[in-house]
Amino acid sequence: MTVHFVGAGPGAADLLTLRAVALLNAADVCVYAGTYLDAAVLGHCPDGARLVDTQDLDLDQITAHLVDAHAAGLEVVRLCSGDPSIYSALHEQTRRLDAHGVPWDVTPGVPAYAAAAARLGAELTVPEVVQSVVLTRTQARSTAMPSGEELAAFAATGATLVLHLAITRARALADELAETYGGACPVAVVANASRPTEVVLRGTLDDIADQVEDAGLRQAAVILVGPALGEDVRGAESYLYDPERDRSAKRT
Repeated sequence: MTVHFVGAGPGAADLLTLRAVALLNAADVCVYAGTYLDAAVLGHCPDGARLVDTQDLDLDQITAHLVDAHAAGLEVVRLCSGDPSIYSALHEQTRRLDAHGVPWDVTPGVPAYAAAAARLGAELTVPEVVQSVVLTRTQARSTAMPSGEELAAFAATGATLVLHLAITRARALADELAETYGGACPVAVVANASRPTEVVLRGTLDDIADQVEDAGLRQAAVILVGPALGEDVRGAESYLYDPERDRSAKRT
């Protein structure tokens, strides 16, 4: 049997891919991150499926559940919040499964930042305003950041920044980023995107920390920073759809 790592999206039961739902429908065992999922997501599992919440487990304990289920010939889904390609511990888990000779595959999901941008009705790459998006995090009670990935270095590019796992440091981060973006730079915070408990805050680097603290946000939130987040942002028209663009040439 194969262990399926499945992106559960931002948490809403109707924001999973069709493939993800099909895998959940067939799962004998579902190992999931309870902190970041709405309970309705698990409703896609069949009656009688064994549900294992990982929020109090370490990686070796999680791996043991996956290996044991595989050995028993059971269909296993390892649900990851958002998309498995970022901050999912996919690398650590698959390395352990490889050591046990357990096959695995990956099904992508809707990343939290995309759900947040959708809720804001925002395009993060506005022509001639910003054309790059940086997905990153900061270090607090977490794994050290690699050398060269300092927040100030990313900010210097002027890109739209999406900060994960950073909500408890909102004030310090806002102060640091204001040095580059300016205190009036637009900021949005979206917590529990797409879930019934969703919270959306909009402001600037000067005032967003006060809003975060007043809302009592402590987890499951992304912080988006940059001029593209402005509600009245004005950029250029995309060349792709320019009426003056020559569309007669053959594509290569």
